[in-house]
Amino acid sequence: MAVTKATDADFQQLLQQHDKVVVKYYADWCGNCRLFSPKFKRLSEAEGNADVAFLDVNAEVSPEARKAANVTNLPFFAVFKNGQFVDSVAASKEEAVNSLIEKIR
Repeated sequence: MAVTKATDADFQQLLQQHDKVVVKYYADWCGNCRLFSPKFKRLSEAEGNADVAFLDVNAEVSPEARKAANVTNLPFFAVFKNGQFVDSVAASKEEAVNSLIEKIR
């Protein structure tokens, strides 16, 4: 599944449409966020993640989506299951995001 850009306008709707969601919070000025983008795309296309929705949220222009996961740093990743926040991590490591995904299996 491709990575979907989300904003405050459609964030809650996307959480409701998908049982399992991984969100990457980023900012345009964040170098580590840009560096992680290809990894996030690769994770979204992995066969084992076909049932997981991957969202990109610009933390600077989506304050409501940011509050949903208590974003403290960037890049910041959060997982939601059945519309509910499950867990989060502020990291730039693919392993950390994979561990987060395992929490919504």
